[in-house]
Amino acid sequence: MSTSPAPRFTVEAVDLFERDVVLRMPFRFGVVTLTRAPQAFARVRIRLADGRSGEGMAAELLAPKWFDKNPALGNEDNFEQLRAALGIARTLYLDGSADTGFGRFIRHYPAQIERAAARGLNSLVALYGPALLDRAALDALGRALDEPFHALVAQNRVGLVATGLCPDLAGFDFDAFLARMKPAASIAARHTVGLVDPITRSDQAERVGDGLPETLEEVVATYGQRWFKLKVAGDVAADVERLARIAGVLDRMEGAYACSLDGNEQYDDIEGVLQLWRRMHDDPRLARLCASVAFVEQPIKRQTALDRDVSALSAETPVIIDESDDALDAFVRAKAMGYRGVSSKTCKGIYKSLINAARCEAWNREEPGRYLMSAEDLTIQAGLGLQQDLALVSLLGIRHVERNGHHYVNGMAAYSPAEQQRFLDAHPDLYERSFGAVRVRIQEGELAIGSLGGPGFASGAAPDWASMRTMNTP
Repeated sequence: MSTSPAPRFTVEAVDLFERDVVLRMPFRFGVVTLTRAPQAFARVRIRLADGRSGEGMAAELLAPKWFDKNPALGNEDNFEQLRAALGIARTLYLDGSADTGFGRFIRHYPAQIERAAARGLNSLVALYGPALLDRAALDALGRALDEPFHALVAQNRVGLVATGLCPDLAGFDFDAFLARMKPAASIAARHTVGLVDPITRSDQAERVGDGLPETLEEVVATYGQRWFKLKVAGDVAADVERLARIAGVLDRMEGAYACSLDGNEQYDDIEGVLQLWRRMHDDPRLARLCASVAFVEQPIKRQTALDRDVSALSAETPVIIDESDDALDAFVRAKAMGYRGVSSKTCKGIYKSLINAARCEAWNREEPGRYLMSAEDLTIQAGLGLQQDLALVSLLGIRHVERNGHHYVNGMAAYSPAEQQRFLDAHPDLYERSFGAVRVRIQEGELAIGSLGGPGFASGAAPDWASMRTMNTP
């Protein structure tokens, strides 16, 4: 299938594990307030045609009420859906055939969607399975070839080529596009202000009391961040008042700041979002915050988001899709409705991110600067998940990324001392030891990521597999 020099390999083994994550503070996004969830881990062994083998790994939270927001389903139901998607992908990837990384993903893509649909799983859920296994397989490939992730991509050792599933990119020069990608040494962390997060100390009836920042005021003072992601809840009056309180903190900062608004599908139609946007601009308390908005993320429910033209709002500020990005052609359909961007999330798939980045480049040749990619978080945890996402975002040329795992979870405190030390030793620029645990280091709003350039996919350390339980896939 591939005309690139990408190596072909077989997948010999796929092991799936999980362990629990407990949040230090509740995180509300959309319809759920998250306090705990399992984290999934994949370990994949591959073999090249010349006999060389490699073992790779990846991790991702099993997040409830994002992939499927059906209120009839509980959190445990959502976890089982994602486990099922992993089980389907494992069966498909262990078919014994040799292929490139992208070749394997695209060849099994229709069957992954179809088999998931037969179980009542939507496409966003379905693609969680290959999203995790593709990263682990690329990690294994990098280790087998002794090459870092950024080199695998820049040399197109992943095998990205034009495909009939993306006819809009027929004739696109993927080799030249990927060759221009360069990793950065640092990236700005965009802090998430969740819907129940305290803005000031007066919002708290009681404190977590672990020494880490809890309020938005404390976050700004501690980390020096200049980028923020502000959740809105679909109630215009309440959203404006909460944004005004947030602006009261951010406007005290010296120098510029920037933010995004995340609708999390809370609005029924574009008229409601336009009402919010205009009310914001009519409120003098929000003058500086409005001028600082970089884009609006997925404000409309996914059921109708790609059926409603959003050009009226996109003419004033970019509107991007996130939850609606459930298929390889979703961004194309969104563009036709006036959307100007799409999010990159490792839980949606690394190859989808690369394809959508190619679309931005192609479309911006016709309309310079109009289309964009953002980098979003789904409570990514320190370790494999965090590092692989940062490596991808950096290579895509995105210079700020939503980061919230370090705020809602107490770093690596739940990991063994040996595991914490391994990650700190391997990535001393990205992590620090403070308040009794190894955790992400943010200085002047920036994450240092130079150490992610070793062989494999962005990790010089491995988790404690013995600390996990084997995942039972439906």
